[in-house]
Amino acid sequence: MSTEHSEVWVTGIGLVSSLGEGLDAHWEQLAPGKTPSPSVDTESQAPFPVHPVVDFDISTQIPKRSDQRQMGQWQHLGTYAAGLALDDAGISHNPDLLAQTNMIVAAGGGERDLDVDSQIMETLAAGDVDDPGTYLNNTLMTELRPTLFLAQLSNLMAGNISIVHGVTDSSRTFMGEEMAGVSAVETAVSQIQHGQGELFLVGGAYIAERADMTMLWEFGHTLWPGKPGPVWERKDSDGGMVMGSAGAFLILESKEHAEARGARPYARIDSIAAGRSSRKGDAAKDMAAGLLETIADRIPAGPLPVLTGCCGVQPQLNEELEFLKNLSEKGVEPAIRGVTTVLGNTLETQFPVNVILASLAISRGAFFDPFDDSGVEQEFTGEPEQVLISNWGHWRGESLALVDKPDTPLRGQD
Repeated sequence: MSTEHSEVWVTGIGLVSSLGEGLDAHWEQLAPGKTPSPSVDTESQAPFPVHPVVDFDISTQIPKRSDQRQMGQWQHLGTYAAGLALDDAGISHNPDLLAQTNMIVAAGGGERDLDVDSQIMETLAAGDVDDPGTYLNNTLMTELRPTLFLAQLSNLMAGNISIVHGVTDSSRTFMGEEMAGVSAVETAVSQIQHGQGELFLVGGAYIAERADMTMLWEFGHTLWPGKPGPVWERKDSDGGMVMGSAGAFLILESKEHAEARGARPYARIDSIAAGRSSRKGDAAKDMAAGLLETIADRIPAGPLPVLTGCCGVQPQLNEELEFLKNLSEKGVEPAIRGVTTVLGNTLETQFPVNVILASLAISRGAFFDPFDDSGVEQEFTGEPEQVLISNWGHWRGESLALVDKPDTPLRGQD
């Protein structure tokens, strides 16, 4: 059956992580022949290691002090990365294009003022007030800036990007951990393919160096304590996540729109397949197998670069690894790379990060060397024409995506 879908091109990228800022900095760390040097903080959230974001000058993307003051670090990072993507695509100084740019943000529940939270908890724990309810309400109303009452809302990131960078077409925010990032990109890709939009700014940000988030994750016993290391070292243990900070935004554009304005693509997003299983028994593996069937005719036999956002939590880690290894049953030779080894789990941002790294490898004409010597990750030589992305959420959600070299024929279509 023939389809008349627009091709989806990646024409702009903004990436800031623990490895650096921008594509050149990340390629310098990840290019073949290089040994990545992941930045790891083992002190601030001890005993849980995190990958902290590098320093960046917010004034280059957020020039107004008033805008800077009303945002926290999470908002700074997202708004900054979005600005990098707009700059990279050649859109940031074109009011007409900015007015046509749709925005989809993957975001969490925002950040809190930890000093005020600590003050409240210490005072209430000490029993120094007669009316705790009144004290709590008064303190929140007088001590917090308006954007932190009660916590920064997820859609404030989209609002700040719109205000600072002038992106004024439609706006949407997805919440829901790793799957929020999948849904954000998937929605933009689908709308472009079906002629419901031509130009999208898509991405998110996550800050790992937050004591409130560390507390929440450990309440669920999901964190990896102690010495950090490759994610595959956790496959013979109880597992756990090492969180990572990142801001990652993409400009996604229809081929026709990009060509009309002379934009060159990094890569093409072929397809995204996503679902949400119960995770009981073999439900996750069955879901992933079903997703694979929907895109299998687009994957040729032979060596295939694979980027996985493997979270590290068990049993999901081993289940996803087993699924990827079983690609060999379909004649595929997967060259797996565990992205969380070098960047940590960036949660809502993980899927956009994976798409960016796939686009980076395709545009530079080489795939990354294995990130560790566990034997899980096999060598890949030659120029990658297609990268498979696998992204399972630490709690729910399974997804696959194909990112292609833009000048290769689309497979599986008549």
